[in-house]
Amino acid sequence: AGYHAHNLLDRTCELSMARASSKQREAASAVNGDGSAPVRESAPERGATPLRRQYLEVKARHPDAIVLFRLGDFYETFDEDARTAAAELDIVLTGRDMGKGQRVPMAGVPAHALEGYLARLIRRGYKGAICEQVSDPAVSTGLVERDVVRVVTPGTVVEPGLLDERANNFIAAVALQGDLAGLAYADITTAEFATTEAPLLTLPLELERLGPAELLVPEDLDAASIVGALRPQGEDSGPSVTAVADSNFRLSTARRTLLEHFGVSTLEAFGCEGSPLATQAAGGLLAYLQDTQKGKVGQLTSLRTYSPERYMTLDRQTRRNLELFGAGRFGGAKTLLDVLDYTKTPMGGRLLRRWLGQPLLDRDELERRLDAVEWFHASSIRRENASALLAGMSDLERLVNRVTAGTATPREVVSLRRSLEAVPAMLDLLAEGGEVVARLREELHPCEDVVAVIAQAVNDDAGTAMGHGGIVRPGFSPELDNLRSASRDAKEYIAGLERQERERSGIGNLRVGYNKVFGYYLEVSNANLSRVPDEYIRRQTLVNAERFITPELKEYEALILNAEERLEEMESAIFRQVCRQVADEAARILETASAVAQTDLYRGLAEAASRNGYVRPTFAEDGVLEITAGRHPVVEHVVGAGAFVPNDTALGQAGSALMVLTGPNMAGKSTYIRQVALIVLMAQVGSFVPADAARMGIVDRIFTRVGLQDDLATGQSTFMVEMVETAAILHHATRKSLVVLDEIGRGTSTYDGLAIARAVAEYLHSHPRLGCKTLFATHYHELTALAEYLPNAVNYNVSAVEADGQVTFLHRIVPGGADRSYGVHVARLAGLPPPLVSRATELLSELEANDAPRRGGRARPQAAHSPQLPLLPAADDGLRDAVLGLDITEMTPLEALNKLYALQQQAREAKDGQG
Repeated sequence: AGYHAHNLLDRTCELSMARASSKQREAASAVNGDGSAPVRESAPERGATPLRRQYLEVKARHPDAIVLFRLGDFYETFDEDARTAAAELDIVLTGRDMGKGQRVPMAGVPAHALEGYLARLIRRGYKGAICEQVSDPAVSTGLVERDVVRVVTPGTVVEPGLLDERANNFIAAVALQGDLAGLAYADITTAEFATTEAPLLTLPLELERLGPAELLVPEDLDAASIVGALRPQGEDSGPSVTAVADSNFRLSTARRTLLEHFGVSTLEAFGCEGSPLATQAAGGLLAYLQDTQKGKVGQLTSLRTYSPERYMTLDRQTRRNLELFGAGRFGGAKTLLDVLDYTKTPMGGRLLRRWLGQPLLDRDELERRLDAVEWFHASSIRRENASALLAGMSDLERLVNRVTAGTATPREVVSLRRSLEAVPAMLDLLAEGGEVVARLREELHPCEDVVAVIAQAVNDDAGTAMGHGGIVRPGFSPELDNLRSASRDAKEYIAGLERQERERSGIGNLRVGYNKVFGYYLEVSNANLSRVPDEYIRRQTLVNAERFITPELKEYEALILNAEERLEEMESAIFRQVCRQVADEAARILETASAVAQTDLYRGLAEAASRNGYVRPTFAEDGVLEITAGRHPVVEHVVGAGAFVPNDTALGQAGSALMVLTGPNMAGKSTYIRQVALIVLMAQVGSFVPADAARMGIVDRIFTRVGLQDDLATGQSTFMVEMVETAAILHHATRKSLVVLDEIGRGTSTYDGLAIARAVAEYLHSHPRLGCKTLFATHYHELTALAEYLPNAVNYNVSAVEADGQVTFLHRIVPGGADRSYGVHVARLAGLPPPLVSRATELLSELEANDAPRRGGRARPQAAHSPQLPLLPAADDGLRDAVLGLDITEMTPLEALNKLYALQQQAREAKDGQG
């Protein structure tokens, strides 16, 4: 198993590293055609403009990122960044003079469309350094000051449009020493931050579970030892890999980073004081986040240390074979996540995904989860009331983190308030649940002070951006109200000025206008210049008119413009202050968000159970697995209620640890063995299960080996992949495991495959460490003999009825072995040409007649075996000569049909003569 994991790791590291940063590295290490080093963007350039020097200074600090440099209403890229952006984003590559004789490549995107372009860069593995104007252009006397405010990487995306609201966007970091590993991960959009220290061999499995968008490794670490296992076979996917300075992962540095961030003197409260590798991974990750987010990681208010041993580990094959999150040959079918997801909030959806990927091994905690699900399941009215409350809730986790990071819009702050306003009603609802939901009530905080300050300060119809006014409610700030009043009065004066001046001057077509250059003005046509009052001051001459100002008009103009500027400043300051007050309560809001997510998930699982007829499972100490009328949750969902045929299961009792399941193709063997695994997994998630009854012991792991997969990248055949995965199961399964095997040994010759399949079954049954519950589906009917000499092996088959050459699959699992697979019948159903099916039937009859059965090694008399199956009767040489003598190229279609008919009659006569 270790060999397999590391082989997977080794084979894809370079691809993963290259996918994330190859273009950046090529630009950094390229040489000119003559072998000389190119001019670096960070090097000083003689005669460069101040703007160019400013850009080069920024680029020097972020050589591995594409710098998006704010110029007015655009984000511009330069030099190699511009060439990369033009190619990747399909935008125009232009140029700009930035010094004497210096014209540099340039490509830009509109500021309002940055999010979409940024998403494309991130998906292609690039980093984006957002360089903003950090000084006010209106008051700057020289070059506007600019600096990078955030480096966007695959694991640090916070823009809502770039995120899946129902899935976490994790960034992870690893630290290794000997056969131990430290792993830390975080989602800066939800403030989840956790770390662990575990055996190295468990690291790939944990990383598979998390599916991080970005993986941080120390520069001195061979990333090949951990990265490749995250990429599914044959796919170019997996995390973006970032090498980080080793110093960030040194224990002393990492510990200091954590202590300073949390403002504590010890890590005891976080559970990692005595876990150096966990501390190193967490500290290295936090340092990277502080660097890329420019210190804005205040949302990470806690660190959780966990143990993978508390949870069932699911390897990639099991996740894939059970179709937990991805399904179907073309990815279009339903998954278990789809079937169970009745959650109303993004928080609940993310929690369901987490629970499905991390089933529990703690029976007490499972019972608490099931109690909560049962409480909601008992009352449809309770579920409906909870659903109505949850439907009005926004994503509290991500909203409060955007507030803390200073990126929330006024509309998002209002959404946060409205979500918190539903908490008191939810507390009232949960009050009926007593001890069953007591923990949820303890974690739900109405946060009245947060609700009050937002309600008092921020307008309900506030927009999505600052600078447009109308954010702060009237009455919240007397000073702001006075400014608004003065601005409103000035605007009313100017609005009435045109009518007033027309009446006073007698100029009927006089009009009041405004532009950014001259401000407000009075425009008079040339025909009426003689009637212009003496106090008008000429400001601009046009072809057909003159523009004037008056001292009074300029006073009101100054009042309006100053008031608007001051209004914008005051509204922004008030909004930022409100956000700071909300951020001060972030810990309570996040705890509330966690309780809301759990409430949503319990209600959702209860809704799934009610709609689909699921029952509460019971856990036993004797390790048995008894399922009455079990059903496959996904298949049943697709075919519809009542159409799925249920089946019983009894494993783990005396004499029934290994079930050898035989039966026809297409009869449902694979569906049955997977449904048993899914029922066990659902139970250990805390869900009700699709059955009439289910009783089971806690299963430590579920292993599956299903289907044919090859690995072309490493030259592994389907059979080699099958053997490697089977080896991993045999090395890691325990007596408490559930093993699901389908068609072991089918990728090689019949005798080799049969020998391997039989040896695997015997090993699982008889090895002292194993004896685990095993479902062994096979077409090797000879394996039914195992039940004759293995005391805990039993035979079952999927029943079928054959009548008049037609086969009906009953999809019922019944005791006993099967002796036929009906493969030719399935070929007919698949649409193979009828002549081919007929020929296959003939060949099958001959093979069955000539080949001795091999059941349990019992020999039967062998019939003569023909090495070559003849096309025509061997005795009729004349018929053969007639066929060979045909000149088909010269025959018409009608002649060919007539000749074929004659040959058929000749063959029949020859056959009758032989009979």
